[in-house]
Amino acid sequence: MKIGIVIYSNDPETVWNAFRFGNFALEAGDEVSVFLLGKGVECESLGTDTFNVREEMQRLITNGGSILACGSCLAVRKSKGSETCPISTMKDLYDMIEKNDKILTF
Repeated sequence: MKIGIVIYSNDPETVWNAFRFGNFALEAGDEVSVFLLGKGVECESLGTDTFNVREEMQRLITNGGSILACGSCLAVRKSKGSETCPISTMKDLYDMIEKNDKILTF
């Protein structure tokens, strides 16, 4: 199955769980792509001792998943994309929705 995950939250626990689910799906043999939208583009700076968001993000990339970050949402926050979360567009989000079997939002 192909799973697309849209993360719109900057709540560390929510984002951590979204990436944990993505990693579980990858381990089950599914394809996983993540799109960071709105407050979700802040996820690289999130995390606590309890909710290690960056670790889950890196695990997703290492296991073959992909992450894209909305360029407009980053610009509003005067931020830039990164190697882990490259800048993308609404077209990339549209393409992700079109190609995946299931879309989840967090």
